[in-house]
Amino acid sequence: MMDWILPIVFILAGLLSGIIAEKFLFKKLKIFVIKTKLPGSEIIFSSLHRMTFIWFVLAGFLAAILSAPIKPDVANLLQKIVTIIVLYSVTLVLGRLTAGFVNLFTHRTEGVSASLVSNIAKVSVLVLGSLILLQTVGVEITPIVTTLGISGLAVGLALKDTLENLFSGFYLLISKQVRTGDYVKLEDSHEGYVIDISWRNTTIRELSNNVIIVPNIKLGSAIFINYHLPVKEITLTLNVGVDYDSDLEHVEKVTVQVAKEVMQEIAPDLIANEPYIRFNKFSDFSIDFTLYMRVNEFFDQRIGKHLFIKKLHKRYQEEGIKIPFPTRELYMQENSARIER
Repeated sequence: MMDWILPIVFILAGLLSGIIAEKFLFKKLKIFVIKTKLPGSEIIFSSLHRMTFIWFVLAGFLAAILSAPIKPDVANLLQKIVTIIVLYSVTLVLGRLTAGFVNLFTHRTEGVSASLVSNIAKVSVLVLGSLILLQTVGVEITPIVTTLGISGLAVGLALKDTLENLFSGFYLLISKQVRTGDYVKLEDSHEGYVIDISWRNTTIRELSNNVIIVPNIKLGSAIFINYHLPVKEITLTLNVGVDYDSDLEHVEKVTVQVAKEVMQEIAPDLIANEPYIRFNKFSDFSIDFTLYMRVNEFFDQRIGKHLFIKKLHKRYQEEGIKIPFPTRELYMQENSARIER
């Protein structure tokens, strides 16, 4: 029993050190780093969550194995098990760190999908770490890699749809036809903001807050409109009609002034692109024209039309400009009838 006292002490010391490190030191250090707002601090601490406790416990077990009165072959086996656990935990931390920093980079980079890139990066780190782990414990990885290469064809055939969606997602990202944050309209009239491009699907959020899930392969071959390409700015168009008795020069001047007021409210950076109107039709009861005004993005068309109609209606009333109702003039001719008796 005396020979096992020291190993038991090492195990208990590892457990106690892990609890102290996780509950007190690690927690206080996390609060300090977050207060100092160091870049990537939250990613580091979330990646190391529970790992400090595991590492201290493993250190205690390793010390106990080295000091315990056990057979050398059993000690070697236990040391290999501890080494495997340590390497796997380190690989898991590196995978979390890679995915976290890739997410941070993609969120700062406009139009790059965080989900697809971060998942691929994390899987790559885990696969590489697993191969290094096997090589470390004495397992030959060359036959494994060869077997994986041979069986890759069968796996590819079994996962044909998944791989097609994966490569379609990469194609969409590389070609920059669709980016996260873009407003798109599909050929089946669904439209909304692209919020994520994953390894299988593209997620689109409609203005009504509903979510549309589109397989990457379908989006890659579909006809759609991207309202954020080549730039986000878009031209708002609005049809208006005025009375035939109106002074068209005055109508043009007043309408452009109102459009400039609206642009000053919702798109002041685009005010250099002055709005304009084009008369285009003599209709039955009005002279019609179209207003052209730049706004920041597709969604701003709603608030732009709302403000413009309100302001234009009020200004036309002040200026005496009439927006006519649909009217028809009927001319009737009375014919005298001869009555014979």
